[in-house]
Amino acid sequence: MANFVLVAGARLGAWAWDEVAPYLRAAGQGAHPLTLSGLADKRGVPAGQQTHVQDIVDEVEGQDLRDVVLVGHSYSGIPVGQAAERIGDRLAHVVFVDSSVPADGEAFVSAWPDGGAMVKASIAENGGFWPLVPAAHYDGHGLTDEQIARILSGSTPHPGATLTEPAVLARPLDELPATYIQCLLAGAEPSDDVAKLLTSKHWRLVEMDTGHWPMFSQPRELAQIFLEAAGE
Repeated sequence: MANFVLVAGARLGAWAWDEVAPYLRAAGQGAHPLTLSGLADKRGVPAGQQTHVQDIVDEVEGQDLRDVVLVGHSYSGIPVGQAAERIGDRLAHVVFVDSSVPADGEAFVSAWPDGGAMVKASIAENGGFWPLVPAAHYDGHGLTDEQIARILSGSTPHPGATLTEPAVLARPLDELPATYIQCLLAGAEPSDDVAKLLTSKHWRLVEMDTGHWPMFSQPRELAQIFLEAAGE
């Protein structure tokens, strides 16, 4: 049995996987949606990026999970990629869902065209948090009005330090057994750093014809990709 540890992106919590987890459990697998510190039901807990990495490691080790498939969506690809190499032989596979990927010594905002200046300014102006975004942010991603309303109602401001602190990797990311899911409505081609990783024999690319939040727009299809990545 695979154990899927599901980590959603910025501003989201474990609740974002409510429609995906039942498909995994129906297939006889373990599903462990995780809220990172400072978000959703853990709002108010201080968090830097290494806090989020430790959240994931603690979930795996605290529940003594084996055959773990770590799933990181959007921002959360960065802590998931770091946690993957810290859980040792408990790891079976990593799935990056239209996500950022960590690079040693680099922060989430490092890849932004302006080096993250706008994000850092926004964090400074909002008490140390990356603020919520308007409904229009979700247009063009294959989401219904109801789905967008659900995302908006569940979102919480994101702890800023998690976006500006550097990742710490002990070994090359391309050594991990990984699947990268490219959501085509968000971008037809992987970013340069992901494209380089995809040249590894350990990585494979899967495309979804939907937007950046497939756990809402195509939960069944997303769950099926997870199961296939785990070899189930």
